[in-house]
Amino acid sequence: MENFQSTLGQVNIASIIIFFLFVGITLAITYWAAKKTKTTSEFYAADRSISGFQNGLALAGDYMSAASFLGIAGMVALKGYDGLIYSIGFLVGWPLVMFLIAEPLRNLGKFTFADVVAFRLQQKPVRIASSFGSLMTIVFYLIAQMVGAGALITVLFGLPYEVAVIIVGIVMVSYVLFGGMLATTWVQIIKAILLLGGATILVVMTLSHFDMNPIKLINAAAQKYSAAVLSPGGFVTNPWDAISLGIALILGTAGLPHILMRFFTVPDAKQARKSVFIATGFIGYFYILTFAIGFGAMVLVGQDLISSFDKGGNMAALLLAESVGGNLFIGFIAAVAFATILAVVAGLTLSGASTLSHDLYVNVIKKGKSDEKGEVKVARISTLVIGVLAIVLGLVFKGQNVAFMVGLAFAIAASANFPSLILSILWKKFTTKGAVASIVTGAGLAIILIFLSPTVWVEIFHNPEAIFPLKNPALISMTASFIVGIVVSLISPEPEAQSKFEDEKLRTYLGIGAE
Repeated sequence: MENFQSTLGQVNIASIIIFFLFVGITLAITYWAAKKTKTTSEFYAADRSISGFQNGLALAGDYMSAASFLGIAGMVALKGYDGLIYSIGFLVGWPLVMFLIAEPLRNLGKFTFADVVAFRLQQKPVRIASSFGSLMTIVFYLIAQMVGAGALITVLFGLPYEVAVIIVGIVMVSYVLFGGMLATTWVQIIKAILLLGGATILVVMTLSHFDMNPIKLINAAAQKYSAAVLSPGGFVTNPWDAISLGIALILGTAGLPHILMRFFTVPDAKQARKSVFIATGFIGYFYILTFAIGFGAMVLVGQDLISSFDKGGNMAALLLAESVGGNLFIGFIAAVAFATILAVVAGLTLSGASTLSHDLYVNVIKKGKSDEKGEVKVARISTLVIGVLAIVLGLVFKGQNVAFMVGLAFAIAASANFPSLILSILWKKFTTKGAVASIVTGAGLAIILIFLSPTVWVEIFHNPEAIFPLKNPALISMTASFIVGIVVSLISPEPEAQSKFEDEKLRTYLGIGAE
């Protein structure tokens, strides 16, 4: 296997055919969904017609992004044991979402998580602040996916990066523009099945080289690269960094707008809970597979070859697919990886569009009075705006590491969205000013500290040392967001918000009056 020569970077006919098949089928779904998408409830929430099981699969599809599939496999292949810190962090956030957030969110909200935060507070200031938090998260997440998509198509089709990014932008805008949440959900479900199926086949083919015994695979990795690859410390060396990254990944999950938005597509809170349970199972299974894919690539492809293609290791899964399954199989896996990016970008775009149209246009500009047609029209214009923005950002951030961008999005979600969401559900004395202060502090501090961290200040701006020592700011920015939210609420009490808390509690836990 050591003499394995990769054809990666040359045009792969199999992957092009499979890719066009996927796009063809999903565009047909979009055409079908477009006929059913007229009202706001249909556009944002698929008319609450998705079952718990379907939504669980779609949630898993939304969450298993390119960063998970390509990034984590690459990290494990190059860094060994420590590469798993991301997969464990991504997974552990889910039980928290299930027990703390899924039900209240479904019972209190209508289309966006700002509906929940603003439930008993003054609409206008809270909506403006939470839109800021949501859009920042979405933008950073979008950059990561667009850069990944551009790099992937360049490798597969031999197209220039710029052309690749524009193609991705056009396809994903058409999903959302015409099919709304119904099309996006089915694109997610198909993609989740393809990704889980493809990854399973890849692991089985890899383990067939080791008598189907994972222990033999791990031993082979230790023999080839010393036992250090099996012990922690290869990637995260500073314990504070590890804690901060862990906080971002675990609590960020509960603040991601495109994930929270999926809870409004199910008929009731019971189905919301069921969908998280199903999603957790699928995602957990998938992250076990990335572990095997990473170590398989380390042993069968070799670290030198992986890093020669991409120093972040993002091509490890594709190289492994080629080494165990040849040209046709790498074509399939590459098309799946690409489908993964398209589906996640569609979910992000829809969530950004709903923030602009539902939170800002209807509840701020129109003061809550809106006709259905007008709102859907604004949502569609917003989709176009976000699509163009995504393409531009994808071009600007060419060549950046996608994993740190996603970590960044999680840090902003954990700092800007999570504290205000949890305080508004659980704490009676939470006020409008507290909510606004909490969101602005969390989002602002997260972005400033990221800018001053080693990842940006040293690696991108080439300064000798970072002003802020941690690579991920969540430990500081999220704590500050909670403290500011609580202190400001205590300084400026809001009797009206307190009096509405009892009504909110009934609706939170019993679902009385839920839409």
